Amino acid sequence: MGGIGSGGGYRWSSKTKTCDMLALDIRKMKALDCLRAGYVGNWNWYSRGERIARIGFSVDQSSMHLDYSHNDDPMKYAVSLDRTPCNYGGHRAWFLCPARGCGRRVAVLYGGKVFACRKCHDLAYQSQSEANWDRALRKADKIRDALGWEAGVANGWGPKPKGMHWITFERLVFKHDKFDNEINAAFLESFFECGSFSRE
Repeated sequence: MGGIGSGGGYRWSSKTKTCDMLALDIRKMKALDCLRAGYVGNWNWYSRGERIARIGFSVDQSSMHLDYSHNDDPMKYAVSLDRTPCNYGGHRAWFLCPARGCGRRVAVLYGGKVFACRKCHDLAYQSQSEANWDRALRKADKIRDALGWEAGVANGWGPKPKGMHWITFERLVFKHDKFDNEINAAFLESFFECGSFSRE
């Protein structure tokens, strides 16, 4: 019944931090060339040099298929992938959260019974990174609202509003991208504090 992530069994307390969870970061996977169609491998988590967890995965053109056990229950399901164009060429890859009723674009999925986004697991960031992240995200969204763009930096650029001068548009886009970079930096800082990760 239900679907992936249906019910509340996999949700964590709001006091749980992202750093306390196993995480799949699509940026690290892309850097290690794990997102190409046909790739099959394992992702490992380490603590103090010892492997503490492993997940199997395979990739096709539009999704990543996860294969692992949670409390001896076999878990196999697909996580859809999305790609948005970068401002200066290329593209940025995203997971689409597989939790029922979610589907938001995210760079990181956090483990539990189901790998899902931070909001679905009700997780908090480390205090310092959370403050930096939230501040930059609010400022970026304020600019996006002024430009008439959809909220959330994951949604990429929108068009120049009709009637807005180009110099104003370019100034706002420059500020938006500055906050986008701050968001990524704060998130990566929090991620690398959480330990060592590698593929196999």
